[in-house]
Amino acid sequence: MPYFDTASAAPLHPVARQALQAALDEGWADPARLYREGRRARLLLDAAREAAAEAVGCRPDELVFTPSGTHAVHSGIGGALGGRRRTGGHVVLSAVEHSSVLHAVEAHEVAGGSAARVPVDRTGAVSAAGYASALTPSTALACLQSANHEVGTVQPVAEVAEVCAAAGVPLLVDAAQSLGWGPVEGGWSLLAASAHKWGGPAGVGLLAVRKGVRFSPQTPADERESGRSPGFTNLPAIVAAAASLRAVRAEADAEAARLRVLVDRIRRRVARLVPDVEVVGDPVRRLPHLVTFSCLYVDGETLLHELDRAGYSVSSGSSCTSSTLTPSHVLRAMGVLSEGNVRVSLPRGTTAEEVNGFLEVLPGLVAGVRATLGAPEPEPRAPVAESLEIDALGLLCPQPVIELARAIGTVPVGGTVTVLSDDEVARLDIPAWCSMRGQTYLGESPRPTGTAYTVRREL
Repeated sequence: MPYFDTASAAPLHPVARQALQAALDEGWADPARLYREGRRARLLLDAAREAAAEAVGCRPDELVFTPSGTHAVHSGIGGALGGRRRTGGHVVLSAVEHSSVLHAVEAHEVAGGSAARVPVDRTGAVSAAGYASALTPSTALACLQSANHEVGTVQPVAEVAEVCAAAGVPLLVDAAQSLGWGPVEGGWSLLAASAHKWGGPAGVGLLAVRKGVRFSPQTPADERESGRSPGFTNLPAIVAAAASLRAVRAEADAEAARLRVLVDRIRRRVARLVPDVEVVGDPVRRLPHLVTFSCLYVDGETLLHELDRAGYSVSSGSSCTSSTLTPSHVLRAMGVLSEGNVRVSLPRGTTAEEVNGFLEVLPGLVAGVRATLGAPEPEPRAPVAESLEIDALGLLCPQPVIELARAIGTVPVGGTVTVLSDDEVARLDIPAWCSMRGQTYLGESPRPTGTAYTVRREL
């Protein structure tokens, strides 16, 4: 069964498995002790730190291991803000950061801090100018992912780092999605990553803090990991994480070139084989293994279940697959279609045959889901009114858009259709539908129940 969700968790690399087994036998003792077992464990820990630091591009004494990537992000943000509390409590971040960053910043705001969220373009990329305009004299920290976890767009970290350095603001980079493919370029100040994203074991993160960066850990004092990650280290997992990072980086260039060809094939053929689909993210400046597309008139959860039944494990940013029934914050910030969203992230070793098999089953599955929802557009009908209002209250994605598609042919060119909906997704997907179908989105207006979205027929 092809596993196409390595952006969530990569399969354990064979080198990680071997290193883990060896370290379980040799690295069980306390590396802080001076007897032989402790010294042996310390040697393993030091070697792992050196290997990880080399891959990150920092000094070994600048890097600590944490219990997870999320822990690394939270510790990094808390420590940087604590170290610069005299500067102020303002944070700058992109609108598409990982939830670990968003949650840490939200907690900071609840505690009395402030934050500015830099918008992105339709590819999901920020601009250095956007960060420059958001920085203030009270900005204590800026955060930016190296590459987006949902759409794969690579961010201009080096350019943003220059802007931050000129303002004297440290930049924390979440490199979870990209570190296995190469070091993060530019003058970043702090960096966080997670081993299970590159094929290491779960439960290991890393945090790098450059020398000279003011940093005050927000946890009780602890003698381990420079006081930045308290508690007894999971040494066998750390050794496996460092070994697998070195292994994946050794093969990264060749594997990236091979997977980029397969992802390009998906990008081209999905757009050609599946009607009414939007492939999102930057087509060039992107991770080599990840592609995301959204399908009109499709329930994302149903499509993922159908793909799973066909033998393909994929992920989604569609609101239809979340318990909150709100669209992915990434897709929402980009202003792209969110319904029927599919994220494909290929693991190392994926074959062309597996990708071709996915492309063979996808069009039929999308068509089947659309048919179940009644999405096929009706035959053209004579216009019945200059304007029409549709009550879609209580209908969840993608039904409001399906109702709009059914109704647009019942008004003449220049006529309007207004969709009344209480589904938050409509605010994103109705304008996206208009853009894809050549219609004009006139805007929204509040109603006592729900929101009215008005579209003018152009074709």
